Amino acid sequence: MNTSATSRWHENPFVAVVDRIGTQRRPVLTGTVAVVTALALVAQLVHPALFDQFRRDGAAIDAGQWWRLVTGMFFQDGKLLGGLFNLVALVVLGTLAERYFGRARWFVLYFGCGLFGQFLSYVWLQPVGAGNSMCVAGLLGALAVALLRAPSRHGVELPRPAFLASLLVLPLALLDTLLHDNHGMPALLGMALGFLLLPKDQGDAGGGAVRPVHRGG
Repeated sequence: MNTSATSRWHENPFVAVVDRIGTQRRPVLTGTVAVVTALALVAQLVHPALFDQFRRDGAAIDAGQWWRLVTGMFFQDGKLLGGLFNLVALVVLGTLAERYFGRARWFVLYFGCGLFGQFLSYVWLQPVGAGNSMCVAGLLGALAVALLRAPSRHGVELPRPAFLASLLVLPLALLDTLLHDNHGMPALLGMALGFLLLPKDQGDAGGGAVRPVHRGG
C-alpha cells in the first residue's frame, strides 16, 4: 500500500482494534489462498468448462465425486464480478483474522466453515454452486466474536461502528439461515469456532501493549 492507502487502512475502526489486540504478522496464508482462488477464477473464465467440472454439484457428489465439496470453495458461480467481490472480502477479512487468530486457527476457521457450508448446501440448500463466500462468512463470524470480546479480554473500548457491525452479525446470520441462504450457517459456525479459538491472552495473540480505542460517534 502507498502511504495514503496505508493511513486509511489503519484509520478504519475495525483495523484500529485489531492493530491493538492482534499482531503485525504478514498475512501469508490469506495471500496464498487468495492467489490460488484468483488463479481458479482466471482459469474458469478462460476455460468455462472447468467450472462445471469443479463446482459443487449434488448429482455428481452423489455419484462419488466428494472432492467437489473442496474445489467448490475455489471456483466462483458469480463469475468475474462475484469472484472479485469474494476475493476483496477474503483479502480484507482474511488479513484481520490472520493477524488476530494466527495462521493455524485461520486455516481451521476458513476451511472448516467453508466445508461446512458446502456440505449444508449440498444436502439442504443449494446442491449446485461454487464460491469462497461461505469461507469468508466464517471469518466474519469469528472476527465479530473477537471484536465483541476485545473490551473484556484486552481492555479495548470498541469504536461505535465496529461495535454495531459486530453486534449485527448474529441476528443477520440467523435471518440469512431462516431465508434458506447458505451463508448464515457458516457465519454462525464461525462465531462458535471463533469463541473456542480465541487466543488465551495477548501473548498468544501476538499482541503487544494495548492502547485504548475510544468509541466514536
